[in-house]
Amino acid sequence: MKEKLLAFFLGRRLEDTELSEEKFNVLWGIPIFASDAISSVSYAGEEILLVLVPVLAMAPFRVFLPIVAAIICLLAILVFCYRQTIEAYPEGGGAYIVASDNLGEKIGLIAGGSLIMDYILTVAVSSCAGAAAITSAFPSMLPYKALLAFAIICLLTWGNLRGIRDSSVMFGVPTYLFILTMLSMIATGIVKYSLGMVTPAEEAVMAANSAELATDAMVILVLKAFASGCTALTGVEAVSNGVPNFKEPAPKHAKKVLLAMASFVCIIFFGVSLLISLYKIVPSDDATAVSLLAAAVFGKGSAMFYVTQVMTVVILSLAANTAFADLPLLMSLIASHGYLPKQLVNRGSRLNFSNGILFLFAMASLLVFIFRGSQHLLLPLYASGVFISFFLSQFGMLTHWRRKKGPHWKFKAAVNGFGSVLTGTVLIIIVIMKFMRGAWVALLLIFLFIMIMLNIKRHYDKVSDDLTISSVEKALAEINREKTARVIIPVQGLNKSFIKTLNCALSCGFSSMELYSVCSTQEQADRIREQIEALGVGCEFRYDVTTLRNTNDILLAHIKQEAASLENERLIVMMGGLVVTSPFKKILHNSTTHRLMRKMETYRNVYVFSVPYVIE
Repeated sequence: MKEKLLAFFLGRRLEDTELSEEKFNVLWGIPIFASDAISSVSYAGEEILLVLVPVLAMAPFRVFLPIVAAIICLLAILVFCYRQTIEAYPEGGGAYIVASDNLGEKIGLIAGGSLIMDYILTVAVSSCAGAAAITSAFPSMLPYKALLAFAIICLLTWGNLRGIRDSSVMFGVPTYLFILTMLSMIATGIVKYSLGMVTPAEEAVMAANSAELATDAMVILVLKAFASGCTALTGVEAVSNGVPNFKEPAPKHAKKVLLAMASFVCIIFFGVSLLISLYKIVPSDDATAVSLLAAAVFGKGSAMFYVTQVMTVVILSLAANTAFADLPLLMSLIASHGYLPKQLVNRGSRLNFSNGILFLFAMASLLVFIFRGSQHLLLPLYASGVFISFFLSQFGMLTHWRRKKGPHWKFKAAVNGFGSVLTGTVLIIIVIMKFMRGAWVALLLIFLFIMIMLNIKRHYDKVSDDLTISSVEKALAEINREKTARVIIPVQGLNKSFIKTLNCALSCGFSSMELYSVCSTQEQADRIREQIEALGVGCEFRYDVTTLRNTNDILLAHIKQEAASLENERLIVMMGGLVVTSPFKKILHNSTTHRLMRKMETYRNVYVFSVPYVIE
């Protein structure tokens, strides 16, 4: 029944040989890996204005477009740098692999932790922004913003659990529709403005202290706005992280997707920002800048206004899909190095990293409810982690070219060197400008991720050292060829489960067997003794009597005592376990056997076995 339900919701189980068919070509790679960067244009300009407008009223439009132009220049430089990363590291992993390989594993963990934080925030921010687009069109749904964001995350999780190919088709077409919608709005808006069909709002009179703002305070304000607008650059690293998800030749396809992504982002971001500036759009608490722009260009309540809103919801939701495509792959790489649980390495029934997908779903959903579905509260946490990975990736590539040399290595090193200086400078600006607004939370969470990964690595190293046998001779020395073993079978009375356990123990030929019981009265102990003697199996019977209802504690203490007293013998505990196949009837049983076994599994020199007795 379980397999049928999974097949219905997720699709049939795929074979390993079908993995190549599940990878992306350029056409479907663009919406999957570029949707995060493309979607950011719907809120990056708004974030800039939210910094400028409260201080400068309508005057911010004088510095708005220069800030946007600076961000687009930074995007172009990053794209050029990441093309070199794709060429040098076609196995994917992006900043984590580059930093680990060139700067050391600890620095690689900083990049890895930053990317994990970035991708979790991508899902949370994108789903909240999608919910905001819904509430902009339907203000009555504003109280349910967090639930709407959670519903978007659920939909994306389901789509990605269905597999790479299904998710690309399911989420790819809407991305292209969003691009067409934005281009239509830009073209229509520019034409209407050129023809004088729109009257923008008049600029407000500047405050008396505007002259003072034009100096030091203005510089700080512009830097703060620039830091907020850098959210438009999130997702640029996604292609280099997910190169293995492309069909062969993967690096060539990845470079084409990276170039297409940059082109779309530059055109749409600058076009939307230009219209915002021309139409003097100022975002409000209950409406996004894009929704106000769509209302100004197409008319509020028009068909194209609602199409724009719907497409904005879709692309903001699909931005989270980039994280679903990249983070599970990244976590599988980190897990393969021993810094995350090994379960993250395994592919699911649909050849995706389903455990990583479920982890992302849980963490992003938690953030959505903690921050009550507000993308404005989440965004200050966002860009700092992104630029940490940007900086480490560029500095790692600079080190790579200096170590490896190769053709034209000096030019390549100069490109990545310039990229590292630029991203490092922007990182400092973002951290300083956004520290008190929430960047400190992101840095703290990245630090916690790194500490967790280091502890996981220490645990796996300890387990490996404890289990490793260096030679066949040492393995032979570990084998106990003495067939002596003492077995203890807990017993509470004669029943079919106990008899099955006893038969199993007798068939193994143990040298000594003890039947042990913890009784509440002496009369109960005598009755069990008589029943066992009547069986004639020749087993030793021992018991303890307690009136404190601490049966399990006494049994565990007895096992510990017996294990400590044995020198050359093995102690084996065999317990009968009741197995109820009905999921509804399981709740009627207390699973005492399983709880006791979990306790005894921690005793180093004790072997624990369960003999199941099945009840239909």
